[in-house]
Amino acid sequence: MTSHPAFPPPPGARAYPLRTARGEFAVVDSSPAAGAEARGVVLMLPGFTGSKEDFRLLHEPLAQRGYRVVAVDGRGQHESVGPLDDESAYAQRELARDVLAQAEALGGPVHLVGHSLGGQIARAAVLLDHSPFVSFTLVSSGPAEISVSQQQRVKLLRDALAVLSMEEVWEAIQAMGPPEEVGGPARGLGDQDQLRRRWLGHSPAQLLATGRQLCTEPDRVAELAAVPLPFHVLSGAHDDTWPVAILDDMALRLDAHRTVVTGAEHSPNADQPLATAHALADFWDGVGPGRSAGGAAGTP
Repeated sequence: MTSHPAFPPPPGARAYPLRTARGEFAVVDSSPAAGAEARGVVLMLPGFTGSKEDFRLLHEPLAQRGYRVVAVDGRGQHESVGPLDDESAYAQRELARDVLAQAEALGGPVHLVGHSLGGQIARAAVLLDHSPFVSFTLVSSGPAEISVSQQQRVKLLRDALAVLSMEEVWEAIQAMGPPEEVGGPARGLGDQDQLRRRWLGHSPAQLLATGRQLCTEPDRVAELAAVPLPFHVLSGAHDDTWPVAILDDMALRLDAHRTVVTGAEHSPNADQPLATAHALADFWDGVGPGRSAGGAAGTP
């Protein structure tokens, strides 16, 4: 991690390198609020081109509900180091093993949350070994590959990374239009200098490898449904990465608790953080801190 992070941690949280059996990972870690009954530990994984800071508006409301929240940069994301040109380090199975090591380092069991790409990496970890987890929440993360329109965007990015530096790609993204229209790494919780610094912290190999994964991910919902964990599928009311109807169907196939956050799109954690935090905590409260098996909580 850098000594001068682009994003100061939210109130009550601290940023530090989490030491694991698979190396160090940059995290933002917040404890339950003073006076709140400790109810469990949460591990949160960000999406493609994202980082642990995508969850920063969730820390305070979840701390008030008694949850310790640990948001992590995966290998090669933002402040977690990773090879710059070796895509094999970012094979999905390798990233899944990182998640298992992170959960072990936190002392487990933990409530696992994955946003978008992070949801598919988290799913791979659960399918390798579900024992470190109390529950699994997929946030705007679908059953298989991303939509055709998003595959085209990822291909453009991957083509650019093949011939341009990270700085040159950022400049090209900026030239495409205002961040709210361009989206991707230019849009997020922070100003353009912070988001630029985050982008430059990413490994090109990580972006190339995980971008390919998003475009080729198989449907593994049946495998996941056989795992004895409570599941939660949470999304915004609109999503062009995985249409909401596809997420609805996935929730049914998983017998999962289902939350649709009004007024949110692909990143409900940023668009409607309070509603998202309340939905997450309500689900976890129903699961309990020690439950690690038995079907889903709630109804679709």
